[in-house]
Amino acid sequence: MRDRALLPVLALLTTVVLWGLSYPAMKTVVTVLDPQAVMWARMAVALLTLLPVLTRVWPRMRRADLPALAAMCLLMPCAYFFFESNALRYTTSMQAGIISSTVPLLVAVGAWLFLKEPLSLRALAGLLLALAGVSLMSLQGRATEAASDPLLGNVLEVCAMICAAGSMLVLKRLSARYGSWSLTMLQTVAGMLFFLPGAPILFDRWDALLHGGQLWILLFLGAGASLGAFGLYNWGMSRMEAGRASAYINLVPVMAVVFGWLFLGESLTLGQIWAALLVLAGVGLSQMRSRPRRGRSALGAEAAGR
Repeated sequence: MRDRALLPVLALLTTVVLWGLSYPAMKTVVTVLDPQAVMWARMAVALLTLLPVLTRVWPRMRRADLPALAAMCLLMPCAYFFFESNALRYTTSMQAGIISSTVPLLVAVGAWLFLKEPLSLRALAGLLLALAGVSLMSLQGRATEAASDPLLGNVLEVCAMICAAGSMLVLKRLSARYGSWSLTMLQTVAGMLFFLPGAPILFDRWDALLHGGQLWILLFLGAGASLGAFGLYNWGMSRMEAGRASAYINLVPVMAVVFGWLFLGESLTLGQIWAALLVLAGVGLSQMRSRPRRGRSALGAEAAGR
């Protein structure tokens, strides 16, 4: 029993490491390639990896579920990666990673807005504190070679996190009827079709990819950060509460900061460090638990950070 409980945790921790690595990897490759080309390559590599098991994981979709399945795919990976890949053109991987920690708060707000679940004052205060930290970090950013427009990049990253939170809420409902890898397959196919205009751009730059080492980064992003990470996350999330699973994303900014410093030599100013701590304090405040009220659903209690 203990091993069964540990496996989803290990899956989510592996996801966190892969996603943390994806920020400096994406930052590196979008400086060379158009974001659409990068994302098409990620989805194509992920789909090629899944082809051997295509017939086993392709879901039998119920007509009643089609709107929810379409919404899930549109939010993640289509809109999410559109915003994030463009965000990393303008801001650092460190700042983008820190902003990613707001997802649990946005899940709580989404559950309140669309699922009519109570939103605690603690979760609301945490959200406002985290958004204040994101705003301060963005306003203190100065244009550099690594971050040409931090404010624009961080706004785009917030939009990506809103899409991620929406996708998590939809996926949690769908995971009761569909396997985690089946949902991952659908998301991969949808992403490859959505970013298809980037394919010609990719092939035009093929020589540069082969000689610049970018091809290996694209392979990691497709097989590891896209297929591996999302498959593991979907599997882990299907076996625990949505709020508890999304809380593991709080570790992504730590990984993004470490890997951004290690591989890209990025750094934060003193003011941005204080702003980042404000973001994490807001997330931490929202995740503090208290005794749930009678009648609240598991999703609402966990996603609201109670």
